[in-house]
Amino acid sequence: MPDRSEGLSGGVVTLVGLMSDDVRAWPPDAISALRRASCVFGTSRLLNSWVDQYAVMTSTAPLVSVDQEHIPLGSGFEESVQAIRHRVTQEHRDVVVLSSGDPGFFGILRSILRVLDRSSVNVLPAPSAVSIAFARLSLPWDDAVVVSAHARPIQDATWAIRTSPKVAVLTSPDSPPEALGAALIDSGARVDLAAVCSRLGHLHETVRELTLEELRDGTFDPLSVVVLVGPGALPIAGWAPGRNALTTQPTESQPRSLAWGRPEIAFDHRGGMITKSEVRAVVLGKLNLPQVGVLWDVGAGSGSVGIEAALLCRALTVISVEESAEDAARITSSATRMGAGVHVVTGHAPDVLDRLPAPDRVFVGGGGIPVLEAALSRLSKGGSIVATFAAIERAAKAAELLGNLVQINLAEGKRLEGTGGTGWRLDAKNPVFVAWGPSEPR
Repeated sequence: MPDRSEGLSGGVVTLVGLMSDDVRAWPPDAISALRRASCVFGTSRLLNSWVDQYAVMTSTAPLVSVDQEHIPLGSGFEESVQAIRHRVTQEHRDVVVLSSGDPGFFGILRSILRVLDRSSVNVLPAPSAVSIAFARLSLPWDDAVVVSAHARPIQDATWAIRTSPKVAVLTSPDSPPEALGAALIDSGARVDLAAVCSRLGHLHETVRELTLEELRDGTFDPLSVVVLVGPGALPIAGWAPGRNALTTQPTESQPRSLAWGRPEIAFDHRGGMITKSEVRAVVLGKLNLPQVGVLWDVGAGSGSVGIEAALLCRALTVISVEESAEDAARITSSATRMGAGVHVVTGHAPDVLDRLPAPDRVFVGGGGIPVLEAALSRLSKGGSIVATFAAIERAAKAAELLGNLVQINLAEGKRLEGTGGTGWRLDAKNPVFVAWGPSEPR
């Protein structure tokens, strides 16, 4: 531990993170700091543990000075921070602050550094509640996003689960776990795992795995960690560390624009195997994309439809299904380069569809009628499907299932040679049939 015995202010504050009420389990350096301190701040529970238990631990004279000041950290948090600052800077006293977990992880350290120089601060952390929560669930969490609901909108958590494989939410009295469950269901979220982890490291610790409905309908300790995993715990392209939906913002060099029907050259694709930009624009319009929910892009090919959907609705969970491993790699490459959050599943449809979360929207770009029928069987209530076909026979069968059909005829303008650049001709493309529906709510 660095030597902070002579901070710039004359006194030193030591932030002690703890995971137990039992003073006998507290680390020696924490006990040493407490014995030296003339003033101890902390939650009532931890303060009582220190005062009541420490004298019992030794058969010699009590080592807690009768002059040691004990001050609960109450609801007036900012007042407590200023009181700590005053004792350190004005009275030149050594202060200890007792808290749970890691003071530097959504803890008091940030507030302390607003009023004190680092040279006056020591930190003795315990494992954070988040790290313990993932340990209890036997899950790694180096790919998790942590969101605090303390004095922050609970919508941040619903946004995070759309774009991250794992999310830990630190709930609060104003935003308890059941409120988070209600917000997730209202947003149409899908998860593979939800767990409420309460009083971690204490005698009455609880870790409960449950559905979103059970999360919404239950009653839980408001100061809990809620772990959310999903959907499918699938790898996601386009959201590298530091580029997830909670941190990515448009820049002057790369402003975010509202665009769809991007040119084919914007995507990695194989030999023209891509939904043409004009057809893609129509498809995206027919999909009537929701802001939240699940979109399947089946027979994705280049993945252009799913990628553009993810760019248009960044809280939408987009799953691109492609049988070819080479094409799946191209989708991942394009999504990463364009910053689109897309889960890429390599496998044969309809076989792999059963393990995916139920969709609110489906685009079928390949696989034919069997894929269309499988998607219809899994479609969420009120959902819709759009499918494209080159052959009228398949398009007609799709129209019978979905209820709507249109033919798109395209002719690309090209300059005529030998006219000095002033003449144009139209180069007709093969027609594409677009079917969509169902016409009536399911």
